[in-house]
Amino acid sequence: MFSFRTTPLEDQLDKALLDGKVGCFCTQNSWDTARGRYIFELFQERGNLQAVFRPKDAELTPGTNHIAFDPQDLEGLDAVVVEIQDAGARYFNYSKDVFRLMETLAGQKDPPALYIVDHINPAGRIVEGTMPSGPLEAHTPKVAHRHGLTLGELCCLYYAEIGAKFPLHIISALASDSTRQLLPWTIAPASDIPGMFTCLMYSGGGLWNNTSITPAIGTARPYEYFGAPFITHSDLDILPAPRGVLMRPCSFKPSTGRYEGQVCNGYQIMLQPGAEYHSLLHTLQLIRYFLERYSPFECYGSFSAKLSDPVLEDYLFGRINFQEAREHVKLEEQKWVRKAKRYSLYPDRPYRLK
Repeated sequence: MFSFRTTPLEDQLDKALLDGKVGCFCTQNSWDTARGRYIFELFQERGNLQAVFRPKDAELTPGTNHIAFDPQDLEGLDAVVVEIQDAGARYFNYSKDVFRLMETLAGQKDPPALYIVDHINPAGRIVEGTMPSGPLEAHTPKVAHRHGLTLGELCCLYYAEIGAKFPLHIISALASDSTRQLLPWTIAPASDIPGMFTCLMYSGGGLWNNTSITPAIGTARPYEYFGAPFITHSDLDILPAPRGVLMRPCSFKPSTGRYEGQVCNGYQIMLQPGAEYHSLLHTLQLIRYFLERYSPFECYGSFSAKLSDPVLEDYLFGRINFQEAREHVKLEEQKWVRKAKRYSLYPDRPYRLK
């Protein structure tokens, strides 16, 4: 059973929400601006809050990027209410936690109903990349790298992919003041997604996490910066950069994660006003550039499942040229846009950059 609801969660009259045992699966983005409370406090006031699942450490603590739960924690619940802010790329950890939750509910004999409080996608409706065609990370839907959907729409797609039967209800992102009026990056979605530009870099920049170059995790500007101790700067360096993008040589010292406390040389990706930026294609060009020039640079074993596209791997390792890779991406984006439209819940639809 599926429903799409255009009134706020607190106005829903479902018995499971009013009188049943409720679990809340949430991050800091579940703040209700109109009432000055988090989503789980609604059920605390009603007296039927049974469990809260959220990141274990303080908000924006580096490395806090998962919501843990055990399947038995869900037993006996009548409803699970989810409210997180997706970041627009298929490898966002909190979203993968939601998909793991859905897989768990799909395998239960008597699962609770699932309610998704939807939010606007901070990366917008632009699509980048390809649908998976190789090994894929666990708990990940078969969507483009930058998918252009909201979390609610992603859950609709994943619900169909796994053949789930539990009740799924999506609360529209336009149903309440906080989800309709707050810019989607006002409250940072995660410790490594701190600002308004981050999500524009994340669909490609997230790939750096599976290489020996860091996307500046542990600094104030992750995914806008990237680098490593083995990179050197030279006036002869000509990095690939699409129109409207500037590459500034820089250095930084991460406070956590890979290369903690070490000086990393690298670059800042700077977007000029109005630039249409395809982060995935640019990042692939950069990865190939560094693979060809720096022997210490490597893509780890987990990289293939992150990229999940043998054709794009062929480009990275010099077996095809960029024009061939770009044409492959174009065709795959067109396929994904057609598929994505079947799951769109709002008037604006995903689209690709021309």
